Amino acid sequence: MTKKIHIEGMSCQHCVKHVREALLELEGVKHVEVDLKEKLAVLEGEVSDDKIKTAIEDAGYDVVKIEVV
Repeated sequence: MTKKIHIEGMSCQHCVKHVREALLELEGVKHVEVDLKEKLAVLEGEVSDDKIKTAIEDAGYDVVKIEVV
């Protein structure tokens, strides 16, 4: 399953790395791409929205919306 996560609070490549690493630590994640310009992450794998949101918020960023694509 592929999910698009809209994220607020990222301002640099360090933020991108931090979000990517936080998502890759979740069990069930196969691949993550984070786009600073579009302020989103695309995640491939089987992970609940709650776990995704918690991981991003624990990393210091805000989840605006999660959608299945």
